[in-house]
Parts: sequence; C-alpha cells; structure tokens
Amino acid sequence: MQSSPQTRDDEWSALLVKVGNSRDRLAFERLFSHFAPLIKGFQFSRGGQSSAPEAADELVQEVMFRVWRKAPSFDPQKSSASTWIFTIMRNCRIDALRRNSRLPDTDDTLEVEDIWDDSQDNQPLIFLQQSRSQNSVAAGLKSLPPEQSHVIEKAYLEGKSHSEISVELGLPLGTVKSRVRLALKKLQSTLVR
Repeated sequence: MQSSPQTRDDEWSALLVKVGNSRDRLAFERLFSHFAPLIKGFQFSRGGQSSAPEAADELVQEVMFRVWRKAPSFDPQKSSASTWIFTIMRNCRIDALRRNSRLPDTDDTLEVEDIWDDSQDNQPLIFLQQSRSQNSVAAGLKSLPPEQSHVIEKAYLEGKSHSEISVELGLPLGTVKSRVRLALKKLQSTLVR
C-alpha cells in the first residue's frame, strides 16, 4: 500500500518536530536525505550561473543549516514541513542571488519570520495558490510520457532515491536519472508558460 503525499508530508513534519524539540540527529538525517536532492534539483532547474554544482551544493548546505537552526520554531499547525523548508530554500536562494548580483547589501533581507503571517485572514489566498500550483503540476505530469511521469512520481511523491527506483522498476540507474532529467525539463517548460 502506497502512502499518500499527505501522509509523507505528515512524516516529514513529525521528523522536523523531533529535530526542533530534541535535536534528533537521525530525524535530521532522514530530512536531509529526502530534501537535499529536491533542493539541488530545484537549483539545477533554474539554469544560469546559479546552476553550477557548487552553487547547488552551497544552497543545500545553507538551507539545511537554517532548517537545523530554526527547527524549534516550526509549527505543524501553520504549514507542512515541505512548505516550511521550501520557504527557507526560496529565501536562501534570494539571498544568494542578491549576493551574486553585487548590489549593496541592505537590511531588507527576507527571512521566514518576515513573510510568516500568523493571522488566518489570508488563508483562502494561500489555499487558492497551493491549489493552482497542484493543478498545474498535475496537468504537467499528465502531459509527460508514462515512463517519465512514473519515475517522477516515485522520486518526488513517494520520496524514493534514484537507486531505489532503479531496483524497484528493474531499470538501469542511468535510465532512471535520464528519465527524471528529461521529465523535469518538460515540466519546467510546461509550468513556466
């Protein structure tokens, strides 16, 4: 029986709470092994100078360092672990782009706390935005060839590594990586339109 994406996100939230409450290193390792490839893949999918392997590794390190440091402030009632971590990733990426653009530093650096809204007033807007994003991704997945959408679902919805997918589907590791890369390129072009 496969776990739903919601069940998986509940697991990540529980792990993040463990990290925040007791600095559980095993929980952090599991979070790191799941989210690091996603963060790295996101960085590569953005192209340009920021897609260099060093930039992707730096982003992963910075994001996961902030996750470790800020984990005590995570509240699963406000958001899921993935939303919280990807918000940190977005802010780290903005900070890096600002640093690399050689613009003078200002004190208006975005932090998670700066964009976190404790009020419930804008919740319908957030739900609408998430719903539109989910619909766009679902439509993008349907537009992919079945062999590509299948590996993307295994990697990103089920949280499996390329090696696990290779074993499960009986495919060479290179084929799995190639299908994921091609699918991400197609999804990117579909979602950017």
